[in-house]
Amino acid sequence: MTDISNSPAPAAGWTTPEASARLRRRRRAETRLKLVGMGAIGFAFLMLAVLIGSLTLSGWHAFTQSHARITVTLAPEYINTDDLRRSDFRGLLRATMAERLGEGEAAAAELRRMGAILSNGAQSALRERLVAKPALAGQTLTLRVPLADPYDQLNKGLIDRDTPENIRRLSDREIGWFDALKAEGAISRPLNFGLLTNADSRFPELAGLRGALVGSLYALLTCFLLSFPIGIGAAIWLEEFAPKNRMSDLIEVNINNLAAVPSVVFGLLALAVFLGWFGMPRSAPFVGGMTLALMTLPTIIIATRAALKAVPPSIREAAMGLGASKQQVVFQHVLPLAMPGILTGTIIGLAQALGETAPLLLIGMNAFVTAAPATPFDPSTALPTQIFIWADSPERGFVSRTSAAILVLLGFLIAMNALAIFLRSKFERKW
Repeated sequence: MTDISNSPAPAAGWTTPEASARLRRRRRAETRLKLVGMGAIGFAFLMLAVLIGSLTLSGWHAFTQSHARITVTLAPEYINTDDLRRSDFRGLLRATMAERLGEGEAAAAELRRMGAILSNGAQSALRERLVAKPALAGQTLTLRVPLADPYDQLNKGLIDRDTPENIRRLSDREIGWFDALKAEGAISRPLNFGLLTNADSRFPELAGLRGALVGSLYALLTCFLLSFPIGIGAAIWLEEFAPKNRMSDLIEVNINNLAAVPSVVFGLLALAVFLGWFGMPRSAPFVGGMTLALMTLPTIIIATRAALKAVPPSIREAAMGLGASKQQVVFQHVLPLAMPGILTGTIIGLAQALGETAPLLLIGMNAFVTAAPATPFDPSTALPTQIFIWADSPERGFVSRTSAAILVLLGFLIAMNALAIFLRSKFERKW
């Protein structure tokens, strides 16, 4: 054995100037790399903040809605007692507004303009009240109804009063009517629950996301019920039972390639097969869910295979050493341990499917539907296609509703990704 106790100590100046210079250059390079990485992350967060901030600034107006409190007398000259639904509710509301504004002797054109202060939803609300309770005929009701979109924009400060009258949506006289109602305390601006509870409408003040939310729910449910068992079954067969030959290699390569195929291709496939060959209903969430399932399958298969590979081989060896069959090893030992990773990959795949627009547009889920679907086979829209429809609408009120719908969609995506992170952290096993 060599005695190192008497070995000479290293000289105090063992480094050379060249080595010190190389060390300084290496440290400077590491510092630059850290700064570049931190700058990239900071830039990404800045762009995200700009995106969320711009959507919030333009979309928060849609979460409130201007209403007017009106008192209506159901006079007999406007009520059709034989068929209450055919009563002249439009004329009744015009006369009510003219009396409220002190313009009872106004001309027909002025009456129309005063009646246009209220949304078309006011007529529907009045009709529903009277049909539900016919005894109200001849009595006086107090209702709170939404304002028409121009007056809603005026109340929210989105119409500049200083704009010249000839290029402004509302004339000075119409603004004066609104100010008179506001001075009386008849105008309020509560939370707009109709954004989530109403279906789509041609009128911005009445349009909501209920149909799109229900349609997205049906489509995601169909996607999950189809892609989850099929994806897990395919992954288990490829990873645990398939022979390693050219055929299995070809299948793996094609699955990996399908994960990178643009979503519009799956939409074209659904258009040709589901609608063209099988004659399935157009605009149906069930067809949309089948289309999204085709797109989500590769993601679930790849995530499931990765989760199965992450299970240590010792688990399989121990189970086989105790006499378990291959099937018992996979389904009773390996699969339960891999399930957290499988669920994480599935939720991320479903979140990606929730935000897809192109395949749903190709199968017609951008139709104008004024009622939420009762079944997955009824015509409907989805959240991304509803955003597309509103973004293409010329009415000013749909601008804020488009941003609000995007915020709702982002909220669902964040919630689904948070659920995936929670499941992974709660059930993940450390080896």
